[in-house]
Amino acid sequence: MDAIEERKVYRLVLTGGPCGGKTTGQSRLCTFFENLGWKVFRVPETATILLSGGIKFADLMTDEDRGKKKAHATAAGQPRPVFKDGVPEHSVIDIDKITTCARCMEAAVGKVGDVYKFQENLLRTMIQIENTYFELGRTSNKNCLIICDRGFMDASAYISKEKWDRMMRSNNWNPVELRDNRYNQIIHMVSAANGAEDFYATEEHSCRSEGVTLARELDYKAASAWIGHPYFDVIDNSTDFENKVNRMIECVCQKLGIDIGDRLSITSRKVKFLVSGPMPPDSAFPAFQDFDVVHHYLQCAGPRVQARLRKRGQNGRWSYIHTIRRPQQHGQSVEVRTQLSHRDYVNMLTQQDDAHFTIFKKRRCFLVNNQYFQMDIYKEPSHPRCKGLILLETYTSLTGERLKNILPKFLNIVKEVTGQPDYSMFNLSLREDWNNTKKFCYSLHDQDDGDVKTNGHTQKMINGKA
Repeated sequence: MDAIEERKVYRLVLTGGPCGGKTTGQSRLCTFFENLGWKVFRVPETATILLSGGIKFADLMTDEDRGKKKAHATAAGQPRPVFKDGVPEHSVIDIDKITTCARCMEAAVGKVGDVYKFQENLLRTMIQIENTYFELGRTSNKNCLIICDRGFMDASAYISKEKWDRMMRSNNWNPVELRDNRYNQIIHMVSAANGAEDFYATEEHSCRSEGVTLARELDYKAASAWIGHPYFDVIDNSTDFENKVNRMIECVCQKLGIDIGDRLSITSRKVKFLVSGPMPPDSAFPAFQDFDVVHHYLQCAGPRVQARLRKRGQNGRWSYIHTIRRPQQHGQSVEVRTQLSHRDYVNMLTQQDDAHFTIFKKRRCFLVNNQYFQMDIYKEPSHPRCKGLILLETYTSLTGERLKNILPKFLNIVKEVTGQPDYSMFNLSLREDWNNTKKFCYSLHDQDDGDVKTNGHTQKMINGKA
């Protein structure tokens, strides 16, 4: 019975922009985990399944839309579809061949006749296909990795917000629940068009300048669709492609607490900055997601062990995580995380450590300069030391001026506080004055619970289902 309970089923979404290495990465990830003795399921991209069955966007278009397509012509007199911003689509003559280019197929969603209904049915199909694989994973006699080729929220990048909201309401879908709790981890493979332009190309046609521009837009939209997921990782093009894939694999392994030694490691670190208020208006931010976050520290058996509960929610929907953090082993701090039900969360609250305040935050997640940031705004009730406190975090291998250049310009960043115990959440939550307490922690600086990583690196090992 214990062996069954310890088996893991890990649901991973692999997404990204055009020519980001998603297909190669999926294959390499599959081989790596199979070599570890895991069962690996690869959930195929739902759009590919449906379109390979004979569905053509030409059949879904109204006469009016088809007329608009024909109205655009190249200098040679050949029909050439264009995007609404005037950027040419894939240079095909036959509109049916639009399905050979994922960029054009995705861009067509939401702007032609019956494509809205197709997208709705696509999502229904996706949920059912994924559920089938999820159930197979639960009944597997091995640890199981389920790799989804794109996930539910990817569809939101290619449809207007109005239509997306209408689709969610009409199907009784909760996007917060489907984004945050359906999948354990999201990995976004950044398009080569963003940082590796010399290597950018798509099947059946070479790179064009307008193709690069469009690919960057689609890449940003795809990443923005997942902003807010508690374990969202961006794998950029800061290294060569081989190391990019290795960083992606390392990212998954470390989330699962799998010790891979230095086989895939590239130096990166969590950096933390103190931000001074007042906060700029929401209009100054790029697309963002806000969450309410509540932390409770729990009583622990050992003096160097930290345990806490986290409740994280949006629009009345909550997820619950239990974290145990132990002293460093072989240079790494070990964290074990487990996703909880609401009932388990309530039961574990009885173990709350009265030596700590409950921590209340508003957490804002956003992308700037291809970097994923998490900003925690501390709220009352709290210790006076937390009043007005704002901390910004990200993961990066950059230092010095290069690090400064990626930081959000619209925030008043006071200084870097990485590793400083005065800004550890554990210490910030202490009820006693720091000068009078023996609980102040100098060595175990807190690693907050919503991993915000770029480049796929982390300094800790993580286990559990969250």
